[in-house]
Amino acid sequence: MAQIPEKLQETIDNLALFPDRASRIELLMATADSFKPVPEEVAKRPFKEERRVKGCESEAFVFPVQREDGRLDFHFAVENPQGISAMAMARILQDSCSGAPLEQVIAVPQDIVYKIFGEELSMGKNMGLTNMVFMVQNEARKQQAGETGSEQ
Repeated sequence: MAQIPEKLQETIDNLALFPDRASRIELLMATADSFKPVPEEVAKRPFKEERRVKGCESEAFVFPVQREDGRLDFHFAVENPQGISAMAMARILQDSCSGAPLEQVIAVPQDIVYKIFGEELSMGKNMGLTNMVFMVQNEARKQQAGETGSEQ
């Protein structure tokens, strides 16, 4: 079984150093503050509906861009300016999965959202964030299968 991207494991390990909820929230808010929305050369508004993350309350979109080596870079848009968790998740996925081997992106476990945000997440927020992970994995699967997954 493939390992998850090294940068994602480092993020999880770093978050484990902050077992109390308040410190973890502060760290995730700082991560959200560093979120960079999709550049216009990758995608422009209005974004295509097929790029929208289903069930995400923060109106997140995922944009894969193929690299020359066949790996993907992931870009995100989060349309709700109060979508702090979505921005943090987008930043983490962008930093850790962009350029990673596709099999590692596909191997990201389903419980990664709880490992990052903790067990206190609401059902709705968990669903949206988990769907962000699924969408990134699905783009990696399509790329691995030779389908064109990087159209905007």
